[in-house]
Amino acid sequence: MIGPSIRKAIVTGGNSGIGKSIMHRFSDAGFKTAAGDINTSDGLPGPLFPVDFARPAEIDSFCKKVTKTIGVPDILVCNAGRGIHEKLAEGDPDQWEHIFQLNVFSTFRLIRAFVPDMVQKGFGDVIFISSVSSSHAYPYGGIYAATKAAVDKLAETLRLEVQPSVRVTVIHPGVVDTNFFRDMINGTQTPESIGWGALTPGQVADAVLFAVNQPRDITLNDIVMRPSAQVM
Repeated sequence: MIGPSIRKAIVTGGNSGIGKSIMHRFSDAGFKTAAGDINTSDGLPGPLFPVDFARPAEIDSFCKKVTKTIGVPDILVCNAGRGIHEKLAEGDPDQWEHIFQLNVFSTFRLIRAFVPDMVQKGFGDVIFISSVSSSHAYPYGGIYAATKAAVDKLAETLRLEVQPSVRVTVIHPGVVDTNFFRDMINGTQTPESIGWGALTPGQVADAVLFAVNQPRDITLNDIVMRPSAQVM
């Protein structure tokens, strides 16, 4: 089935970094957009709903509000997330639980809220912003990498359950120059300290737009993108 001429898109974590760039790319392409983010500053082309995606009750409220505002989405971008950088033998399990709630369980809830209606109407795209770390372990990155590995497995399972009417795409960026590193729980990494260069948020957003603009009989299931000098 061919989708609508004006597509409706929801972007979580849509008011900063990669998510904000996706919002602007979608708006420039003529999509109707809405975002949820814990950051409530202005500057988006569509409605912004304040929400902490680590809190289930706030996610449920967000899903109801955004559906009332723009209707059932044609595109759901699961982008909200946060990093954590600490040794497994020394870290705080309460912080780990917070990261899993934000990076993984919020995605479960968003799928449950929006995907059944996408399947019913016969078309849609679900985009997961994952990371190359989902398949590459590194010191101090066990918890973050584990959340992204979980997202990858979730995405592949969803693909098998909803194809061909709903397409599932996972974007695996390497180092991206955003506030991700500044906002991490623990750790002092920066793109400069890693030393491989960095993608821009706009480059990742371009990949998302490219995926959703493919003909309906084509799905780009996995897109891996890194700075050319990145090793892992």
